[in-house]
Amino acid sequence: MIRKIARPFALSTVLLAGASLAATAQARPMTPEDVAKLESVGAMAISPDGTRIAFTTSSLPDVTEGEKNGSFQSELKVTTGPDAAQAYLPEDISPGGVSFSPDGSMVTFLWSKGKEDRAVWGVPVGGGTYRKLAAVEDTGVRSYEFSPDGSMVYMLTGAGEDKQRTTQSKAGFNARIYEEEFRPARMFAAKVGMEVDESPSEIAIPGYVSAFDVAPDGTFATIDTTPSPLVDDSYTSKRVNILDLATGNIRAVVETPGKIGDVEISPDGSQLSLIAGVDMNDPAATTLHLVDTATGAFRALNAGAAEAAVDAEWLADGRLASVIHVGAQSKLRIYNADGTVADEQDPGSLILTRVESAAGKIAVAANSPKHPTEMFVWNNGTFDRWTNHNAWLSEIDFGEQRTYTYTATDGQQVEGILILPVGGVPSGGAPTIMNVHGGPEAHDSNGWNTAYSKPGQVAAGQGYAVFLPNYRGSTGYGVDFAKQHQGRYTDPEFRDIVDAKKALAADGITDADRTGITGGSYGGYASAWGATYYSDEYAAAVMSVGISNQVSKFGTGDIPYEMYNVHSRKWPWDDWLAMLKVSPIYHVDKSNTPILILHGEEDTRVDPGQSLELYRSLKVRKPDVPARLVFYPGEGHGNRLAAGRYDFNLRMMEWFDTYLKTGDRRAEMPDTRPQLAEGAKGATAKDEDDSED
Repeated sequence: MIRKIARPFALSTVLLAGASLAATAQARPMTPEDVAKLESVGAMAISPDGTRIAFTTSSLPDVTEGEKNGSFQSELKVTTGPDAAQAYLPEDISPGGVSFSPDGSMVTFLWSKGKEDRAVWGVPVGGGTYRKLAAVEDTGVRSYEFSPDGSMVYMLTGAGEDKQRTTQSKAGFNARIYEEEFRPARMFAAKVGMEVDESPSEIAIPGYVSAFDVAPDGTFATIDTTPSPLVDDSYTSKRVNILDLATGNIRAVVETPGKIGDVEISPDGSQLSLIAGVDMNDPAATTLHLVDTATGAFRALNAGAAEAAVDAEWLADGRLASVIHVGAQSKLRIYNADGTVADEQDPGSLILTRVESAAGKIAVAANSPKHPTEMFVWNNGTFDRWTNHNAWLSEIDFGEQRTYTYTATDGQQVEGILILPVGGVPSGGAPTIMNVHGGPEAHDSNGWNTAYSKPGQVAAGQGYAVFLPNYRGSTGYGVDFAKQHQGRYTDPEFRDIVDAKKALAADGITDADRTGITGGSYGGYASAWGATYYSDEYAAAVMSVGISNQVSKFGTGDIPYEMYNVHSRKWPWDDWLAMLKVSPIYHVDKSNTPILILHGEEDTRVDPGQSLELYRSLKVRKPDVPARLVFYPGEGHGNRLAAGRYDFNLRMMEWFDTYLKTGDRRAEMPDTRPQLAEGAKGATAKDEDDSED
C-alpha cells in the first residue's frame, strides 16, 4: 500500500517529542468534562448597513458542575468588531431565527415566552426592552421573513390546535394513527407596528411547506414543498416553487431530480442559487446550481468536480459566495452572476461551514483543529476572527492533527483525518480508534473533531491515536466517489477502514493488535460490522444508533425510499439472503470483539430494536464476548440532553480503556454506572435529590 501524510512530518519527531513536551509542561489533556462545557457560534445575521453582526452561541447545561440537565440553549449577542460582542437578552431567553429588521433598527428573533407559542420578537440595536412583533393564535412560528420595507412579516407556522383531538385525548381517546394524521404548515402575513397584529392574513400555499424565502422586491417567495411531511419525502421528493405573493399562484417549479439543500434569491430577483443533487441517486445535495426565477430552468456550476458545495450567499453586487469543501479542506469561492468563477480564497487551517453577507461584509462560521465553530469576517483576503469562546482551550495540550491519504487494496485513494496521541507515538504504535462518520453521505474535515460521541482530543490526551476515514460513500470528493458504496453494502466502504488500519500500522503509527472502532448511525453499522465480520481486526467496538439487520431495518425505519435510491439500490425482497449477509447479526459467530452498544429509546431513524437484535444475538451465540446495551430514555437518533451526552462520552472512553488500551478482550466489564465528575449531581450516593428544583 502507498501512504502519504499531508505536510509530511518526520516520524522520529513524533516518537521523540521531548522538546514539545517541555514547551507545553503546563498544558493538560482534554477531558470528557471539557467536552460537556463547549460553546460554539450558531446562527449569524448582518445588519442591512453592515455595521453590526448578530449571532447566537450554543451550549449545554454544565451537568459536570451540578447544573440541571437539559438540551442546547442559545444566547443572542451583537458585535461591531473583534471581541466586542455584547449580550442582548436575559440569560433565560433562548432565541432562534436571528435576523435584523429591514431598516436595521431591531435585532429580531423567535422565542416562546413561558407557555406561549413561539412568536417573532425584536430588541432595539442600541439595547433596551424586547417586545413581541408578530404571532399566530394557537400555533408557533417556525420561520419568518420581512417584506422589503419592514411593514409586513411573513410567517411559516404549524397547523394549529386540533380542538376535537385535544378533547378526545383528555378523555383517553389518544390513539395515534401512524403516518396518516398529517396537517400541513400554514403561512401568514402580519402587519408590523407598535401593537401586535391580532388578525394576520393567511396565504394559501400548496402541499406541505418546510421552508421559504422572500425576494428582495417583495413580489415573490420561494417555498420548499413535499407531497407529505414524511422524512422520506423530504429527502426524495422536495421541490422548490416560486410563489407570487400578490396572487398566491405558483409561477414556476424547479424540477431538480435529487435532494434539495440551501436556496437563496439574488439581489435583483432574477436568479436563485440552489444546492442540490444531480439525480435521484445522488446521495447528497452538494452541487451548486443557478435557477432562472421566471422559468425554473436550472444549470449546475460545479457538476462533476471532486468537491461539495456546503453553503451559498448572494453578495450585494450580484456575485455569489459559496463555501466549498474539497476533501477534508474548505475554501470560499466567489462566482460572477453568470456562473463563472471570480475569486477563490483559501482559509488555511479553518474549515468554513456557513457564509452570510450584507452591505459588502462577509462573515463565515468556521472551526479548526484547535477550536469549535467561531465567527470570522473576510477582510481584504484574510479571515479575521471576531469571536473567541472557550478561552480555557489555551490550557489544553492538543494531539497533532493531519490529513492522511492511503491507497486501498483495489487502488482507490482514500483520505481521512489523523489525530496523534499527546506526547507522540510510542514505539510499536499507539492504540488507535477508528472514528467512522455516519451517512455515509457526509465527511469529516480537518477541523474540530471532538464531541460527546467523537473521541478526538479526549482520546489523544489519554494516549490514543484517532483516525476519521472518509471512506467510499463520503461527500466532499465528488458525486462518483459518493456513489461508490451504492448497491454494495459493507464492501468496499468498510474494507476501506481496515485498509486504513493496515496503512497506519505499516507507518508505525497504529498498534495493529490494539485498534478499535466507533461511530453512530451508518458509522454504528460500520462498528457493528467491525465487531462481527471484521472481528479479527478490532480489539474493541462502541456502536451507537447503528444498523445490525438490513432486513428489519427496512421495515422499522422512516426512510425506505431514500435507502433504496442512494444506498441499497435494490429492495430487500429482491434478494433476502443477500441483504441478510450484509447484516452484522449474520456474522455474530465470528465475533470476538467486546462491544458497547448505545441507543436512544425514541429513535425513529434507526429503530432501537436494531441494537437489541445485535445484543441478543451476541448474548445467546457468543456469551463469552463482553457486550453491553445502554438505552437512553427520551433520546432519539443521537443524544441531545447534556446528561446523556456526558454519560455517553464517559462510557465510550471507559470501554476503550478497558479493552482497547489493554488489548485484553476478556477483561471484566466496567461498572454499569460511570464515574461522574465530583461536581455532578449523583456523583456520590450522598447527593440530595433536588428533582423538584
